[in-house]
Amino acid sequence: MQVENHKEEVPFAHYEELFRKLNPQEAAERTGECWDGEKFCVTLLGTRYRITHPGCGIQAEDGAVPPLPTQTFLLRYLLESKKTPWQGTWKTFREMPWGEMYIKPYTGRVLTRAAFTFGTRVAAFRAACEKLGGLPLPNGDAGYEFTLVGDYRMRILVWEGDEEFQPNAQVLYSDNFAAGFAAEDRVVAGDILIGVIKSRM
Repeated sequence: MQVENHKEEVPFAHYEELFRKLNPQEAAERTGECWDGEKFCVTLLGTRYRITHPGCGIQAEDGAVPPLPTQTFLLRYLLESKKTPWQGTWKTFREMPWGEMYIKPYTGRVLTRAAFTFGTRVAAFRAACEKLGGLPLPNGDAGYEFTLVGDYRMRILVWEGDEEFQPNAQVLYSDNFAAGFAAEDRVVAGDILIGVIKSRM
């Protein structure tokens, strides 16, 4: 019996249909991403993806197909995001539009997950981030900065747990996220960052 994953497949199918109707030239101008007449080339956390239009085939340069949530994120990026300059400051999720409303699910899905995935294995976290080309930071017990996509950057900081304190984590977003991404996409961005780092551990 085939198992259907409605949680991931239904959203992807919805954005796939919207993507087919997208004006690719307009999307390229709005996001600043490359469009060669057949496909977009978008770099996400150091991996370059080819996204054909209108066929909606999404593959990394090595031929790997990313997980459905990552594919959906890339489609939403091309459909809805825009090139917005970074002013050089950092914001927590709570400090951005709709952040207060979504902070509880965000905390569980991103911050708590990061704390207990990385704060219990700080050395492995550090090694994975360095493999990914992360920029080391002096904050936390370990912290790294990454370019997510375009000019959108993220920082992830972890603190190791001990007998008195549980492990902890914080994710910071470059200030242009506030205008360039909806709250739900900022949550997914945190998910993707954690997943990619975890895959290198």
